[in-house]
Amino acid sequence: MSTDVVAEVRTMVAAIPAGCVAAYGKIGRAMGIGPRQAGRAVALLDGDVPWWRVVYADGSPATCHEGGARALLEAEGVPFRDGRVDMAKLRADRIR
Repeated sequence: MSTDVVAEVRTMVAAIPAGCVAAYGKIGRAMGIGPRQAGRAVALLDGDVPWWRVVYADGSPATCHEGGARALLEAEGVPFRDGRVDMAKLRADRIR
């Protein structure tokens, strides 16, 4: 994966406000790549950007980074229902 793609994903993920989430597909569409490519880039991010704010389209938390996304989201006050975040309430609209 190119470092340019990872850098652009890093910038997008860094713009997601605390307490909000964005789906892999949303990031992928904004960049002209698929959600799996976006997911691969997110998996390469360090802890200095809020990678845990990127979730699957159904609201399921990320499984990368040893599965720590749910705990980090809960620490930000993100509510879960049946193991998923409510995408209608918490979606970040700041992604291009």
